[in-house]
Amino acid sequence: MSPTPVATPVSPTLRRRRGMTEEAAIAAVDQACRRLRLPTIRALVDEALSVAKKEQLTYQGFLAELLLAEVDDRDRRSSVRRVKAAGFPRDKWLGDFDFDANTAINPATVHELGKGDWIRRGDPLCLIGDSGTGKSHLLIALGTAAAEQGYRVRYTLATKLVNELVEAVDDKQLAKTIARYGRVDLLMIDELGYMELDRRGAELLFQVLTEREEKNSIAIASNQSFSGWTDTFTDPRLCAAIVDRLTYNGTIIETGTHSYRLAHARANVVV
Repeated sequence: MSPTPVATPVSPTLRRRRGMTEEAAIAAVDQACRRLRLPTIRALVDEALSVAKKEQLTYQGFLAELLLAEVDDRDRRSSVRRVKAAGFPRDKWLGDFDFDANTAINPATVHELGKGDWIRRGDPLCLIGDSGTGKSHLLIALGTAAAEQGYRVRYTLATKLVNELVEAVDDKQLAKTIARYGRVDLLMIDELGYMELDRRGAELLFQVLTEREEKNSIAIASNQSFSGWTDTFTDPRLCAAIVDRLTYNGTIIETGTHSYRLAHARANVVV
């Protein structure tokens, strides 16, 4: 005699919901999605039911479609939050960069950087060139790509960062401020070299670079070649140490001297 099959025990919670009317079920799903914070499932459940009936999905298939939709949308929302938290002054993407307008920039190098492996390794990036050559565009675009990939990114202007550090010293919050900048995966400093920094400001910036050295990536954009950085950092030894921190194991992209913005403006002048 074959053994009598043993019934799989049913959860008391599931047993209690048997016999629920369709209207009650719809209301229960809506309420549960609200409490569990599943807005995508709540929005798509009716459409998913129609697709499931049409394509004859199994219960598992139907549930998988809903859960994957929620996961995808949650990832998208997280990506948007990370990009917003980075503090970019404007939207820029790699796909919008006109490499034909500046042949000094190697597209293959930029697209490789766009994959984000250098951030995982903690390597630095320097974009050096005159105004209007695409430095800030590339800086923001690479930072946006990094944020979309899940990295924590922070963008700031060099003078703004130094001013914040000086205020932190006065408020006895320097260690906390440096630690905050040290935690992000990628710190992006734009317009480094546009203004001279006194010794105090340069030393504070150096502390931030040292906190991140060989641990988390830093990317800068500067209109000064490294040989001209003594105009920004007036102490030669400190200047050399900062250049060393920003170039060791790093990528240097020289964007040249031909201003794309100026050429574009001239091309649009009505004679």
